Amino acid sequence: MPKGDKSSYTDKQKRKAAHIEEGYEARGTPSEEAERRAWATVNKESGGGNKSGSGRGKPESHAASRKGGHAGGSASAQRSAAERSASAKKAAATRKRNAAAKS
Repeated sequence: MPKGDKSSYTDKQKRKAAHIEEGYEARGTPSEEAERRAWATVNKESGGGNKSGSGRGKPESHAASRKGGHAGGSASAQRSAAERSASAKKAAATRKRNAAAKS
């Protein structure tokens, strides 16, 4: 559970955090980590809880949301096909080894 009282957050911020958390969990992130990341994202975009009075909020920055997806993959794109293939084979071997160790 993330630290801090969530009562100062608006309903919209709470819904946003829940939606972001679902997305992380759908991708396999553990529940507690997904919740922590979701609230960190809400805090980064909106600056924390806003439920303190009319006209006291600040505009939300969606820069991090827009950036998502664009930042990833640039390192991989600069590598040759042989390097990417070798990396994929190594990863597959590691997953196979770990699966064998679990069973």
